Amino acid sequence: MRSLILTVFAAALVGGAFVPGSPAQAQEYPWCAQYGGGSTGGGRNCGFVSYDQCMAARFGNGGFCERNPFYHGDDVVVRDGARRHRRTVRRY
Repeated sequence: MRSLILTVFAAALVGGAFVPGSPAQAQEYPWCAQYGGGSTGGGRNCGFVSYDQCMAARFGNGGFCERNPFYHGDDVVVRDGARRHRRTVRRY
């Protein structure tokens, strides 16, 4: 009985290794954050859809945002749905 269980387990492992799948693909985004690091060099993250998203992520960390030189797709437009209203104060 034990050898039967080991045989089935080994067959499942070997069979699982040959299951076709799709290869992983990297997702490119249009904006990169270059974080300030002083003498240590900082870091780079190119995972931002918009400039505002990039600026919010690097806020307080130093550095800057720039276009991703490896991004060749269409620009993605992100709309947050919130409207900003300006309040007008009238003085007489």
